Amino acid sequence: MGGAAEVPATAAAVVAHAAGDLRIEDIPVSAPGTGEAVVEVAFGGICGSDLHYWLHGAAGESVLKAPMILGHEIVGTVLVAAGDGTGPAAGTRVAVHPATPGPGAAPYPEDRPNISPGCTYLGSAARFPHTDGAFIRYAVLPARMLRPLPAGLDLKTAALAEPAAVAWHAVGRAGDVAGKTALVIGSGPIGALAVAVLKRAGARRIVAVDMHELPLEIARAVGADEVLKGDDAEAIAAVAADVVIESSGSHHGLASAIKGAVRGGKVVMVGLLPTGPQPVLISLAITRELELLGSFRFNDEIDDVINALAEGSLLVDPVVTHTFPLGSGLEAFEVARNAAVSGKVLLDFGPAAGE
Repeated sequence: MGGAAEVPATAAAVVAHAAGDLRIEDIPVSAPGTGEAVVEVAFGGICGSDLHYWLHGAAGESVLKAPMILGHEIVGTVLVAAGDGTGPAAGTRVAVHPATPGPGAAPYPEDRPNISPGCTYLGSAARFPHTDGAFIRYAVLPARMLRPLPAGLDLKTAALAEPAAVAWHAVGRAGDVAGKTALVIGSGPIGALAVAVLKRAGARRIVAVDMHELPLEIARAVGADEVLKGDDAEAIAAVAADVVIESSGSHHGLASAIKGAVRGGKVVMVGLLPTGPQPVLISLAITRELELLGSFRFNDEIDDVINALAEGSLLVDPVVTHTFPLGSGLEAFEVARNAAVSGKVLLDFGPAAGE
């Protein structure tokens, strides 16, 4: 590891150009500005938002208006430290907190910067010019985003720190879950990670739900006591969970969550439903005095996640089902879009990626 001379002028990156137009292409590596470091990316996890930009040219109301580098779930090693002396030194292995909180026209609680109206995120088309992501071999990132990894924590395991922080935040929204019955609707990567977080937090009974067998197998591997198919409405309603994590991102899943909650229970909605009006069993939520709680991204929970991963108290490895070299990135996205055959899919940005 050394100085800026070691950073190539171009590097391979995953770039979304429009709906259905995803490319692995060499692009210029930008020069780091004040407070920015160059990170040699090792692994990147494909997220649902990455899939949406590829498949639909938009993620919710964030619409692609120009080519954008995807990716916000990354780990790697600092190649060039920030010139102003902030952040980790060269050679430090790091995870990345991809948010840049910022004020805007609407007020928000200062202790909850994740919902600040001016917040930007790596790999987001919410604003124009877009905020490029970090699916590039050499990523130039603000040093404040970098989180040093403890010695002994495998980079591949650490690649789940960002999505696990989303799950950690969601479980935290429910309060103390120790000794309680928890129901997780949707056992994709975020749902499975919520199961792992619930297990670590001492939930007495964890029931995971999904429409596919593979996600249910993963949920069992990370701590679910029972699993149910998503169309078994009677069994889901019979769970009577104190806490429900809704991570399917569909109104059908939200209906199952409301039905599966005990009277007076809490339903945490972390799965992002499509924009616009959605059918909700609101009368049932009212008469059962359920608490419906939104959950969006995370704040500093990523630091707790990294510590838990390092000490081995948070089991996440079964969530990763596939790893592809960057050169096979298009195939990786095809696999990641099929929830029946994949959990979390990682891109390997190492030399074997075909550079």
